[in-house]
Amino acid sequence: MSGLRLMHVHAHPDDESSKGAASTAKYVAEGVDVHVATCTGGERGSILNPKMDRPDILENISEVRRQEMERARDILGIRQDWLGFVDSGWPDGDPKPPLPEGCFALVPLEEAAAPLVRLIREFRPHVLTTYDERGGYPHPDHVMCHKISVEAFAAAGDPERYPDLGEPWQPLKLYYHHSFNRPRMQAIHEAMIAHGLESPWAERLQEWKPEPEWDARITTRVPCADYFGVRDQALLAHATQIDPDGFWFAVPRSLQEEVWPTEDFELVTSHVETTLPEDDLFAGIDVSAQGLA
Repeated sequence: MSGLRLMHVHAHPDDESSKGAASTAKYVAEGVDVHVATCTGGERGSILNPKMDRPDILENISEVRRQEMERARDILGIRQDWLGFVDSGWPDGDPKPPLPEGCFALVPLEEAAAPLVRLIREFRPHVLTTYDERGGYPHPDHVMCHKISVEAFAAAGDPERYPDLGEPWQPLKLYYHHSFNRPRMQAIHEAMIAHGLESPWAERLQEWKPEPEWDARITTRVPCADYFGVRDQALLAHATQIDPDGFWFAVPRSLQEEVWPTEDFELVTSHVETTLPEDDLFAGIDVSAQGLA
């Protein structure tokens, strides 16, 4: 896999560890150069771990989250850059309040995509991953992350677009993450019940309306169970966001490895020939034969 380059585009620090981290660790171990672009600093994120809910952390949340990202980055063995936008926060209330002025989700699309175009042209990834059009879940920053990723994927290879941001480079494949799909959660839930364990997904599944057409969008399942431990360590590095006693770690790792040993993606655009379904994000890419080094 040496010579291959993979870029993940994420909205906040911790997203790189909660979405696709095991496949990231797998590719790093196999020699792939992996780069994460983090859109915002997570400045408006809540503290989700009760043990970290302290005034000193709240007062320095931006710096704390940067330090957490550095630890996760080292655990995963990746490169990482900040795109420099400000977290939009989660609008709460009915009706929802306006988004804060100057936040990521309100930046005009062409302006917001520019630093990602520059980074793509510098790093020259063969594969780019991001969120689906729903954002994975409807956080304004996740939806905006989707928008700028699609824009940058299309624009980075066009010499007439963003001409001052480096030599054009066209990534060959674009994927959406589908890690939190209903069939996976259903399978894990049923396995927990079968083992006499309390399932963390019971209540969520009752509210989760089946969408067979949506689930059928998954094209690519990357086997990466051997790296679930690395994923878990990267998650724990984000101590303000991940409660070690919460739902993230309620399912035994051995059960996860047995029931659902893959991370799942949707191939959206490919400039190389490939056959679906896939088990590799780089299926169809031959760096040496295609002169793509």
